[in-house]
Amino acid sequence: MLIESFQNEKIKYVTHLLSDNRFRKKEGVFAVEGKQENERAQKFGFKNQEFYIAENIFNEQLPHGKIHLVSDKVYDKIAYRGTSEGIIGVYKTPETKLEDFKPSENSAVIIVESVEKPGNLGAILRSCEAFGIEALIITDSRVDFFNPNVIRSSVGCLFGMNIFASSNEKVAEFLKQNDFNVYTTFMDESAEPIQNRNFCQKSAIIFGTEHSGLTDFWLGKGLNTIIPMAGSIDSLNLSNAVAICSYEILRQKMK
Repeated sequence: MLIESFQNEKIKYVTHLLSDNRFRKKEGVFAVEGKQENERAQKFGFKNQEFYIAENIFNEQLPHGKIHLVSDKVYDKIAYRGTSEGIIGVYKTPETKLEDFKPSENSAVIIVESVEKPGNLGAILRSCEAFGIEALIITDSRVDFFNPNVIRSSVGCLFGMNIFASSNEKVAEFLKQNDFNVYTTFMDESAEPIQNRNFCQKSAIIFGTEHSGLTDFWLGKGLNTIIPMAGSIDSLNLSNAVAICSYEILRQKMK
């Protein structure tokens, strides 16, 4: 049956999932828009509940699972990105715990305090996945990992990454228990350029927020590290800084 009414309860439901973080958490599911994003979600084992598809837009073989066909007009109404691509999937939210993560011998992880912008988190995920970072850990998270903007800006990289939310205290204990070399990113005279650090061993780089940097909690808990710059500004966008450091980790490991 083709859904053509905006007042259909299923349409109200998926619209609510796309727009309300608290509702997603309460329901234990989240919505994914786009072909590539849905393909990655399924590739990495996320359990689909149902799909909303506009056949005139999607024009591909239908995925396996429960499918609701919707009119182009209804899809245009519910889609976060307008009429592009014609598919929205609903998936069960996984339960992930930092204590269940078993880092590899030469693991590299990125830790970011209190990310506030979904687009920034998505960009960070994309860089971490591209450069082989084993896990991304967000402390005191202020962003729902399954916010549509995170999924969109990460181009679905979220689904293939180890990503965890925890507190500073628990993360510090995790790093200690797993023998990580810890690198902080305070801007002071003690900082050494990233290329002078050895990231070939088990390493964790910790970043602070866009507006205030790392909190004092991390003072004295790692070797201070900076990205060399030749211009007049003294900082980079957070996602750019993570991308540069992630690439340096990969560059050293590929030597």
